[in-house]
Formats: sequence, structure tokens, C-alpha cells
Amino acid sequence: MQVLKFGGTSVANADNINRAVNIITESIKRDKTIVVVSALGGITDALLQCGTLAAAEDESYKEKLQAIELRHLETVKSLIPITHQSSALSLVKKRCNELEDICNGIFLLGELPVRTMDKIVSFGELLSSQILSARLTTLGVENVWKDSREVIVTDSQFGYATVDFDATSKRMHTFFESTNQSLFIVPGFIASDGKGATTTLGRGGSDYTAAIYAACVPAKTVEIWTDVSGMMTADPRLVSNAKAIPNISYQEAMELSHFGAKVIYPPTIQPVMDKNIPVWIKNTFAPNDAGTLIEKVASKNGNSIRGITSINKIALLSLEGSGMVGIPGFSKRLFESLSNEKINVILITQASSEHSICVGVEEAGAPKAKEAVDQAFDHEIKTGKVEPLIVEKGLAIVALVGDNMKSHPGISGKMFGSLGRNGVNVRAIAQGSSERNISSVIASVDVKKAINILHEEFFETTHKQLNLFIVGTGNVGSRLLEQLKQQHNYLLENLRIQVRVIGLGNSKKMYFNDEGLDLNNWKQLLQEGENMDLKKFVSTSRSKNLRNTVFVDITANQEVASCYDGLLQKSISVVACNKIACSSPFVYYKKLKNLSREYNAPFFFETNVGAGLPVIGTLNDLLRSGDKVNKIEAVLSGTLNFVFNNYNGERKFADVVKQAQDEGYTEPDPRLDLSGTDVMRKIMILAREAGEKIEMEEIQNNAFMPASCMQGSVEEFYKAMAKEENHFKKLYQEAASVGKKLKFVAKYEYGKASVGLQHIDTSHDFYHLYGKDNIVLFYTDRYPEQPLVVKGAGAGAEVTASGVFADIIRAASA
Repeated sequence: MQVLKFGGTSVANADNINRAVNIITESIKRDKTIVVVSALGGITDALLQCGTLAAAEDESYKEKLQAIELRHLETVKSLIPITHQSSALSLVKKRCNELEDICNGIFLLGELPVRTMDKIVSFGELLSSQILSARLTTLGVENVWKDSREVIVTDSQFGYATVDFDATSKRMHTFFESTNQSLFIVPGFIASDGKGATTTLGRGGSDYTAAIYAACVPAKTVEIWTDVSGMMTADPRLVSNAKAIPNISYQEAMELSHFGAKVIYPPTIQPVMDKNIPVWIKNTFAPNDAGTLIEKVASKNGNSIRGITSINKIALLSLEGSGMVGIPGFSKRLFESLSNEKINVILITQASSEHSICVGVEEAGAPKAKEAVDQAFDHEIKTGKVEPLIVEKGLAIVALVGDNMKSHPGISGKMFGSLGRNGVNVRAIAQGSSERNISSVIASVDVKKAINILHEEFFETTHKQLNLFIVGTGNVGSRLLEQLKQQHNYLLENLRIQVRVIGLGNSKKMYFNDEGLDLNNWKQLLQEGENMDLKKFVSTSRSKNLRNTVFVDITANQEVASCYDGLLQKSISVVACNKIACSSPFVYYKKLKNLSREYNAPFFFETNVGAGLPVIGTLNDLLRSGDKVNKIEAVLSGTLNFVFNNYNGERKFADVVKQAQDEGYTEPDPRLDLSGTDVMRKIMILAREAGEKIEMEEIQNNAFMPASCMQGSVEEFYKAMAKEENHFKKLYQEAASVGKKLKFVAKYEYGKASVGLQHIDTSHDFYHLYGKDNIVLFYTDRYPEQPLVVKGAGAGAEVTASGVFADIIRAASA
């Protein structure tokens, strides 16, 4: 004998029922078969609603009943040829009339006992199973319809009855031994008590019905036919890359189903486990898919974790007080008070100090739980030995499940480390001594993020997903987007990183796509987006709550820089090309560094100093390895170096500056470069990274630009420079006449910093610095005379974008 069970989606309409029929006709070729049938999809909820409306004396229940009747009649008409319809239609009509009579009685009484509710909801399975039986008969497939209430015996706990397996086994043996038929169609979910009153086995009880038949007959195998191809490593509605689990043990399946996996009803496992009957989870809509096999010992999959699951709408109840320490009986009284109110405890955790005990329950039962517990500990609360029960709502449980976790060190660390790095706060933790389950209580809003984080950590051998929110699409920003597009496949294949741009914005527009923007078409998409609202852009990057999120700032905007602290506090990494934050008052700079550490959110700003050059990274490596920086000398402006390398008095100074701007080497306003302000910011950032507490006003700036050039608009600036050509020519000639070059040099030594134009002779490292190159000399305890030199292109959109790109990849690896 084999048992097949078809869920609500598998029999939701005529087309789906025909799919089930095809599966049944193939299955009966193998062995005698019992087919357990759920109600048509959605009918149980509709029946519950009818009863509730009738009890509330709301006559709209009649319309609901008519809709239920019509749906079943239409299903019959679609499945059964017109010449054979009369008996099936008559059966549906008879059942629906009986249902209507019950609801009318409820309406008159204005009340709905649980016993009557069981009677009402039983009609769903009675109707669907008889329709399926009729369909098979019209196809010439002999079958026997059997009312499960005649063979499954329970107690009288209506709504969630307990099966009497001894009595049920006797009835089943008597029935099945009395017939030679090979196919039996039975309704799931329903049973009867010793007096013959209809009972139900709990929502999802049709799975349980299948297990009961299998255990009592007994059967060789059970097949649960549903709308997914087996149990999954995570809920596919939450994790797009969830994978089917080919094999799983009974214990693992029970853990997953108890903690929210909807594929199988939790009580289903116990009866088949006791008889060692294998269970298959199969897909009605893809019958050739392998599915999941549940058996005593599952084959190893090379992974310690079998699956990840969750339960939402959890409340955490905390009983605390100094009067609990060392006093036996508190736990007993707590659980007793909850048990008396029939409140199920899902999770338990207690501190070893005995100062508190914490339990997780369904959120709906929390008010009743508080009332019961506070009453049970009324004396202790009044005397101050115990605090009133603390109730926290809006929580969920996320659990890792796997037999192979036992004695496998590092699983918990990996779990909580990955959650912590992504800003998911864990409120409580529980793990049984079997080590088959590690549960954590988190905020409900973090469930999707947490499950994706854990799935990526434990199951994604292919790639890590990186979600970017980018502000700024100018020269550097557009180059970065081009580089991201160009390197997409390389990153996926070689670094196993999938980079997705979820949000993109500039000064005018912003655009979001949860699946990632098409970088081939980003300009058009951005143009079609909504008007830019920086507060909304930042709040969206936070509220989407995606794992491995990086906020990328490629602007020179003060307002954007002021948002970093709020992002870091949400464990969102920040990559800043924008120098404003790190050159702002030291208090804010330090705050950002501290938040980065506190919330495990990388804050990288390599391009603040040397475009794509590894200047800050090198400095940090020196300090981390125990070296001490004593002096820094640097040419930090690619713009100024380009200008002075190309100015020889023959072309106007203003023309050389314009060339630098046209080639993308300058800031939008070149005066930031020529005034030395930009270089001041850079040397200050390096000094701060070296451990110095320093502000902008403490840096000496030996400026070379005439005051007349620093007024008005950029256009007026160029005109003023042209008028001051003799000034610039004189600066050049003074250096050239003694065989030296002009370089704008930044210097940090013994806590002091300065910037200014200097004459550089041929023996200096700066003399042979060409084009737009930058150079940084680090004099340290380990490099006292011959400095560590970092040299290369220090300006240009392409190299700056590559520096931002490198920081993004570093953030992914942090």
C-alpha cells in the first residue's frame, strides 16, 4: 500500500485536479493506493468566514455560501461529461444544503461553538474528495470513496483533536481487509470522536491524515503532492536562490516544519517515523522533479546545515528579578501559568545567573500570557522580588537546522557573525543539546534580510550578493557604472561577487530597482525616475534592509556627507569619494570611524587622497603592523602637478588650467585645487589616519593665487587669471632660473601640517613627477631615511572611479 496526499493548490480547480488524476493513474500501476484529498484551495478559509459571519448575525454569509456552492458545481461541470454529471451535481447540492442549514442555525443562535466550526470546515474535504472520486470513475478508474470520519478516531478536543491510534488501527484493518479494491479516495483533515461527532486535526491536517493512514495500514511509502518541488533550503518567497533539499531526516524535517516551513504539517512526521515509512514531497505541477525524500537517516550533503526557517509574529516574555536567584520553582510556576491558558511555548532561554528567564510565544497570546503570569507572581511583584512580566512584540525566530551541526564547531559563530556584520540584532538565542537547531530571536522587519544573509553564508557556494546605492553620476560616477558593467562577469566568476546597483541618484533624479538596474540602460532609467529627494534616497537604502549594502558617494555635496552616520548605524557600508566628511570637524570624522567599528560597517575613502592610488591603505597597513609615521611629504594634487608640469610661461597659465579642467583633472570649481584647499583636506585626512587630532584651521596654507582670482564666478575666475599672467610667469621664472621646478607640496611632521608652492631641485623625489601624477613619501620608524613611496596618477575620472571600485570590493570582503 502507498499513500498519496494532494494539497489545496493541487486540487484548486479542474485543471489541477486533472493533473492529480494523471499522477494517481500512474501510481496505481505500482501498488494499492490511498489518496488523501484537501479542500479546494481557499475553501477552508471561506467556510470559516461563513461561520464567523453567521455567528455575528451578518447575512452576507449567504452570499459566501452561494459562491462556495457555485465553485464546486462549476468544477464538476468542467471535470465530468454532461451525461454523467447529475449524480455528482446532486451530491454537491446535497452537501451545500446541509452546510446552509448549519449556518442558518448559527445565525439564529448568534454563536459558533468549536464543535460546530469543525462540522462546517469538514465540508471542504468531503466535497473535494467526492468530486475527485467521481472524476476517476468517469475515466473508468475504479475507486472507493471512504469517509475518514468512519476510520480515524480522536478525542473530543475540537479544532485540534488527538488521534487514538489503537482504535484507528483496528477500524482501518477491518475496513481494508474487507475489500479487494486497489484505489481509495479519502478526505483529509477530518475525523470523529468516540460519539461520532466530527473533529478536525488542525490546519494543515491533511498531511497528518496521510501519515495516520500510512502508519495504521501500514503503507510502504507516503507522497505529499504540493506546489513546490520538495522542501527547500529556505522559503523561496524570501530567498530567490533557495535550493531543493534532496534528502532529509525525520528529525530535521520536524525541526523545519515546526519552525515555519509550510511544505509539511509538523505532526505528520511522528507516525511515519515510528514505523520508518519514507515520505516524499513532490510537485503536482512538475511531477518529474526529484522532490525531497524524508527518511530515518538522510545522506550527507557536504553541508552542516540542512535548511533555514523562520516563525513570524513572536512575542518575547521575560520574567526578571533578584528574588529568582537560587530559589527553585520559578520556572515551574511560569510554565504552569502559561499551560493553564493553553499558551504554547516556542522557545526558552535562561541566563546562568538565574536572574531572568525568557520564553517565546505567539504574539496573539501575549496579552493573555502577561495577565496569567502577573497573576501567578502577584505576591513576588508586590514585594519587589520579581518585576512584572516584560512583553516584547514585533519579533520573529530564525533557525538553522541540520543533523550534521552536532559537534561541529564554528556554526554558531558563523551564524551570529554574519548577522552582526549586517546589522541584525539578536534578542535571544536557544540551542538544544541535540545541536540540531540553533534559534535566534530578531526583529520581524529583519527576517528576509537575515534569512538571505544566512543562506548566502551556508549555501551560496556560487556568489555573494553586493547591493549598491550610488549617488553621483558625473564624470567619476558614470565611469564607475561603466566599470561595474564591464567587470560584472569577472567578479562573478573569479571573486564570486554579484554586484547589483539597487539605487542610483544624481542632483536631479533617482531610480530604484530591487533586482538591480540594467547598467546598459542606466541613463534612460534614471531619466525616467522620480525627482531626487536625498532624504528619501537615504531612507530607502535603509528601509530596503538588504544584506551586504554599500552606500557609494561620488559627489562633493555636504548634505550627502552628513548622512553617513545614519547609514553606518544601520550597518550599511559607506564608500566615499566625497572628501567633505573626512575633512569636516574632527568630532564628526571620529564619530564615523567609531560607528564603523561599532556596527561592523566598513567606511572606506581611499579616493579622498590619491584617486586610485593606495595611499590610505598603505598608511593603515603601516600602522596596523606596528610602525609609526613621523613625517609625510606629498604632492597630492594631480591638478596642480599637471598645471605646473605644463606651464612654462609660453602659454597662459589660465589656458593650462582650462586644459586641466577640460581633461577632467580638476574639481568642478578649479579654485578648490588652485587655492590649496583640496590639498589641505588631503593632508589633514592623512594626518588624522596617522592618529593626529587636527582641524583645517591648524594647517598652514602658503597660497600662490592672487586674491583677485578667488572672487566671483568660475568664468570671472578665468578672466582674472589672464590678467594676472605676469604673476604666474614670475613664479615660474624664479624657479626655472635656478634649475628647479614648481611643485605644490603638502607636509606633515610632528603634529604640524602645511601646504604651499615650493622650488624642487633635481635631487628630490618630487622633481621627476610628470603629468598629473601624485606622490606620497612616508617617513616612519622602519623607513627613517629612505621613505616608503607611493606614486602614480592622482587625478582623472577613470582612475578615481577605479579607486572607488576597489573600495567597494574591499567592503564586500570585509
